Amino acid sequence: MKFLIVSGMSGAGKSKAASILEDFGFYCVDNMPVMLIPNFAEICMANKGKYDKVALVTDVRGGETFDKLFQSLDKLEEMGCPYEIVYMEASPETIIHRYKETRRMHPLGTPCTSLEDAVRDERQLLKSVRKRATYIIDTTALSAAKLRDQLRQLFASEAPAAQMTVNVISFGYKYGIPIEADLVLDVRFLPNPFYIDELRSKCGLDKEVYDFVFRFQQTQDFMKYLERLIAFLLPLYSEEGKSVLVIAVGCTGGQHRSVAVTRALAEFVRRKGYQAAESHRDMTRA
Repeated sequence: MKFLIVSGMSGAGKSKAASILEDFGFYCVDNMPVMLIPNFAEICMANKGKYDKVALVTDVRGGETFDKLFQSLDKLEEMGCPYEIVYMEASPETIIHRYKETRRMHPLGTPCTSLEDAVRDERQLLKSVRKRATYIIDTTALSAAKLRDQLRQLFASEAPAAQMTVNVISFGYKYGIPIEADLVLDVRFLPNPFYIDELRSKCGLDKEVYDFVFRFQQTQDFMKYLERLIAFLLPLYSEEGKSVLVIAVGCTGGQHRSVAVTRALAEFVRRKGYQAAESHRDMTRA
């Protein structure tokens, strides 16, 4: 079992690290009371296979919890539960800048304490944790993508570089653009099967409608350019650290053209080696 304790300075990226570890299959718990760690580890060990990869996030809240943390870690060793400590840090200037951006109160901040003093006090308080750390990650100059790569190298080296899932959704503009969309494609310029009596009641998944949409040269040209664009973008989004990319394809009603193009685009994405989920939000609307 892989059992991680993620700790370190406030504002250094512990929560971001936890979310990335979740993408790598870790079961993550934020701010669990440290005295409960051995009990939680016991449950994980008793359920082999269900909690093989666990990450617990601890921080400086409470100020005096690290003695209790070390007591809990000693109990883990007595139980035969191996663990590793991931310590997150960043330069004081970077921490202060991040807190100013978010306008959040530092855990050690008080009306009489400056942010600079709080950061300095926290660094001093965490010295004992840092000494026991298995890994020390300095996020001062790390982007989210680089942090993801570093954590992948440490804890998910067996995972493929392209873990991103692509969701391709068809929709009708008259019902609104899907709010989760990262990329929106408008295919209302394509010939519309709605105006063909025998096709109006069918949808883009029916062969007659699909063939109608793709028999036009403008559709074929559009798909050619679209596939080049998507082939260019997919590895860049994956490298940036995106776990899910949502591509929304819209026509007027979301029944014919967008459905056919969504089907073709999802198949192309799969051929490029990515997992692709295909859905049709408005296809069955009257």
